[in-house]
Amino acid sequence: MSEKKKISVMIPCYNEEENARPIYEAVKNELVTKLPQYDYEILFIDNKSKDKTRSIIREICKEDKNVKAIFNCRNFGQFNSPYYGIINTSGDCCITICADFQDPVELISEFVREWENGYKIVIGIKTDSKESKIMYGLRTVYYKLIKNMSDVEQIEHFTGFGLYDKSFVKTLSELDDPQPFIRGIVAELGPERKEIEYTQPQRRAGKTHNNFYSLYDAAMLSLTSYTKIGLRLAVFAGGGLSVIGFIIALVYLILKLIHWDEFAAGTAPILIGVFLMSSIQLFFIGLLGEYIMNINRRVMKRPLVVEEERLNFEEDK
Repeated sequence: MSEKKKISVMIPCYNEEENARPIYEAVKNELVTKLPQYDYEILFIDNKSKDKTRSIIREICKEDKNVKAIFNCRNFGQFNSPYYGIINTSGDCCITICADFQDPVELISEFVREWENGYKIVIGIKTDSKESKIMYGLRTVYYKLIKNMSDVEQIEHFTGFGLYDKSFVKTLSELDDPQPFIRGIVAELGPERKEIEYTQPQRRAGKTHNNFYSLYDAAMLSLTSYTKIGLRLAVFAGGGLSVIGFIIALVYLILKLIHWDEFAAGTAPILIGVFLMSSIQLFFIGLLGEYIMNINRRVMKRPLVVEEERLNFEEDK
């Protein structure tokens, strides 16, 4: 008799005390009722929650030995922690899903069906969202900009929600990237994939952890990892403005020579030019700094996360 295949479901958490048990129950019910022919494990990775999330996960781990947990010693960000969770699963495939129910649990069985059809990667693509229409529109603009600027194919409205075969999980574990961007890695290094469209539901409970800083961080990571547009823009803008500045200076010189006594240039053009050029220089210095910071993080080779504790991993020893 052949051994059952094993499905791993990885759930990243941060301050999800209202969602931790409901998402566990929903995922387990989906696995047990629709996919009974598989073994399973559910892995929570907590990014140093400040509420009761960890105590709830501890209770779940005591009740169900198929549930594992990794507790980080501090918050390592929205990219490193889920990535680390994926490479610490032990199943024949790994499904990543958010704890807030904005990734539909019912798609798990559909992902598995497509996986059994031969796809090594099956991902969810948002075609609509019941959240803010403004935010969804801004995300659409962002994805299209990155897609058009990138040298590597980019996947629009892909958040990381999906299924990854163990062969691809092995690839992820061997990358040795201290600043991984799973959305870009799937597009760049992943095998042929199946995309399944869905409408993103509202968050079940609690407050979203996405804010301007986290969204900016995601945008800058994708921009500096997969595009050259920032540096090229600096070169082209610098060259173009230099030409414009030279032409303006030449015109002023000619006017002054022709109308020496009547033409008074004044200080306004000088002030405008200084402030304009200073603001442009400051913008591109900041943009260059983002590229350098990205390089610095990779050169330092720090670990993805540092664990504080792990639960129910005894069987893997």
